[in-house]
Amino acid sequence: MAKAKKGFSRSDRIAEQIQRELAELIRKGLKDPRVGWVTITAVDVTRDYSHAKVFYTVMEEGKREITQEALESAAGYLRNGIGKVLQIFTTPQLHFIYDDSIERGVYMSRLIDEVNGTAVTVAQDADSDADEAEGDEPLDDADDADDEAGDKA
Repeated sequence: MAKAKKGFSRSDRIAEQIQRELAELIRKGLKDPRVGWVTITAVDVTRDYSHAKVFYTVMEEGKREITQEALESAAGYLRNGIGKVLQIFTTPQLHFIYDDSIERGVYMSRLIDEVNGTAVTVAQDADSDADEAEGDEPLDDADDADDEAGDKA
């Protein structure tokens, strides 16, 4: 019989713990002024725990390359800090990769808003044209009905 599978694999749990510890180490322990506001978005660990891809973003787009260099130079310090906290046989080598998914998401959202804004404007123009065309006829019929009622009385 096969064992029941748990919600997360061990490598997923290790990756989450590495993400939390890296964020804490960068925030409190890293003294490099080149590293500003860095957000660790995800960590992907290989099955043998020998390598970890660390995906990060920065607040200022202009400091992207500088932050990359700073993180790569601090990789040994960060790996040592993770090794002290994690209780695994092999501490993974850290490979820092810039995560542009947030920027792409903002760009796509802006494009969708622009299209929706254009579509709403076109739809509003079409509705107002239709209202004007429809609005004249019912008023004339209602006026004629009122005139006929007044004539009969």
